[in-house]
Amino acid sequence: MKPDEQTCEAIVRGRLTDPFGTLGIHDGTLTVFAPDAGEVTVVNGKGKPLLKLERIHPEGVFHGAFGRGKAPADYRLQCRAGDHEWTRDDPYRFEPFLGEMDEYLLAEGRHEELWTRLGAHPTTHQGVEGTAFAVWAPNARRVSVVGHFNAWDGRRHPMRRRLGGGLWELFIPGIARGELYKYEVVGVYGEVLPLKADPLSFRQEPAPATGSIVDGPVAHEWQDEAWTDRPRRTATEEPISIYEVHLGSWRRGDDDRILSYAEVGPMLADYVAEMGFTHVEFLPLSEHPFTPSWGYQPIGLFAPTYRFGTPEEFAMLVDYLHGREIGVIMDWVPAHFPSDEHGLARFDGTALYEHEDPRLGFHKDWNTLIYNFGRNEVANFLRASALYWVKEFHVDALRVDAVASMLYLDYSRNAGEWIPNRHGGRENLDAIDFLRGVNARVADRTRGMTIAEESTAFPNVSRPVAEDGLGFDFKWNMGWMHDTLSYMAEDPINRRWHHDKMTFGLHYAYSENFVLPISHDEVVHGKGSLIGKMPGDTWQKFANLRAYLGWMWTHPGKKLLFMGSEFGQEREWSHDRSLDWHLLEDPNHKGLQSLVRDLNGVYKSHPALHARDCDPAGFQWIDGGDAENNVFSFLRLGAEGDPPMAVICNMAPVLRDGFRVGLPQGGRWREVFNSDASQYGGTGSGNGGFVTADGEGWHGRPVSTSLTLPPLSTLILTPET
Repeated sequence: MKPDEQTCEAIVRGRLTDPFGTLGIHDGTLTVFAPDAGEVTVVNGKGKPLLKLERIHPEGVFHGAFGRGKAPADYRLQCRAGDHEWTRDDPYRFEPFLGEMDEYLLAEGRHEELWTRLGAHPTTHQGVEGTAFAVWAPNARRVSVVGHFNAWDGRRHPMRRRLGGGLWELFIPGIARGELYKYEVVGVYGEVLPLKADPLSFRQEPAPATGSIVDGPVAHEWQDEAWTDRPRRTATEEPISIYEVHLGSWRRGDDDRILSYAEVGPMLADYVAEMGFTHVEFLPLSEHPFTPSWGYQPIGLFAPTYRFGTPEEFAMLVDYLHGREIGVIMDWVPAHFPSDEHGLARFDGTALYEHEDPRLGFHKDWNTLIYNFGRNEVANFLRASALYWVKEFHVDALRVDAVASMLYLDYSRNAGEWIPNRHGGRENLDAIDFLRGVNARVADRTRGMTIAEESTAFPNVSRPVAEDGLGFDFKWNMGWMHDTLSYMAEDPINRRWHHDKMTFGLHYAYSENFVLPISHDEVVHGKGSLIGKMPGDTWQKFANLRAYLGWMWTHPGKKLLFMGSEFGQEREWSHDRSLDWHLLEDPNHKGLQSLVRDLNGVYKSHPALHARDCDPAGFQWIDGGDAENNVFSFLRLGAEGDPPMAVICNMAPVLRDGFRVGLPQGGRWREVFNSDASQYGGTGSGNGGFVTADGEGWHGRPVSTSLTLPPLSTLILTPET
């Protein structure tokens, strides 16, 4: 059927809403839009001419009729413009590649591997190599794929609309990996929107450019079978010591060059293994347009950032770490997204991923938009992103950022700036359901675990969904971090008045499964470095920090330390430069690094220090009330048969001889750790490596021992067996 004048105008003006209803072969006739061609001839697979098409519109609409029953299923278009001639395939001769089940599962919010269907997938379709494009834009009038291959002309590759779920799809022959593309979307009111990056792109071009790159899911040949096939253990009972890393500033190459995933991988894996950390946690590596956001304002939730190389190189980095038996944690940000016009904001001309009402959908603090967690397709999109990193890149855990901002409708809002939930409360019920769904699926379908950065007293964050919890495995203990750093910042002469800041955390230490975080947030934005928070002269600063890290590593809860803090980085952290590795030429900094390495070794090798991190049976005070001396003493206990560990922290800059401490059993106790040891930069005072518990009962214990407590120190003792 020959298109009428109105249809031809719709084609050349980019208003054709059903391209497959007009373009391609229909009733033995063929219609083609080729604005760059002067002539178009239909040829068969061997190049034999079959039909010369008639130009029926001066701007490039061609049409022709085959004889009855002679329309070919396989044909090509031979185009000519002056002396230039080329042959191309016709995208409008191909059948759909998405199925009805894809539409159904997306609408239901149950398309768990969404990335395998949406996005840009290099593939062979009906025997032809090309790329299958698919995107969700239910309110759009038209969606087209644009790129260099069609001169960024949205009229030339309009997509097929799948009416059931708001999906658009198009197979474009000849498009291979590496091709740049975007989507041109005509909104619900007929407006042509700014070009959009693919929400499920697997790779994006470097900022400030904003295009997506055809890549497909990573095709890495994994070498980490020994890691992924290891016996599964209960995470709360494992030693977990996390090294938090911003990849662009951990270490740089010559001339301050940012290293790629592949370059930094072996160095980071070797360093972390040597230091004894069990996991690396990366600040967000999802694609983001604004580098100073450190990745916390992501646009590409399925694309490793271009800043450090390709998705394949990121897979190599994970493989390197797993090869050294180091787990990989990645920050994941479903709490908000930036309003950049090439991103998700008003993707089809409506509030699609976000809320229409800014009282529900806008974060004033970050000038970002909030996902509509109650919309099935949006929740599906985010859950699929979580599963994507765990399944495709073997990431072991996701640390979910800014959970508090998701849980409360009035987060950082004044009265009148938020809308209560259906019960009149402040909880975001949709976000709660979403988080439970993510955590349940990560737990059920993968070996991965999830960690919440949640700064309020919201109950049961790290309790199973079946027990009315949010389902996270762990929660950051922000209160512990704030209180203990506040105590350490005090001059020791004043610490007696703030003793409770160190002990208060034990009142709630088992209300959640906690991670103790000394994170990037504590060493940026004018807060100075960790060593800079310590009072006193240089010796006292290092002694204070050594004692504090000893306290942290023996306190109930898993451990997290931001890069540079392990050797006393003096300058405040900046994402624009490498850590100051030259400081390790100074014995104080080298000694602090050695201390952290040894703490990790003691922590991992003694079950009493980790097996009951989340069990109140794993901790007993010896004396938590000695504020006058600034001394804290306690026991860490493992399972039956595990030797106990006694910890004594002296947070005063004075040596205490003959300090009596009650212990649970007599005999010889080894001093397995002394933060004041000379190899760490301390005075070398202590107890000669062991003490004997044979004195009178003390602190309610059957026996006691007399200790030398070095100034500003943490000691760890365990009975000899």
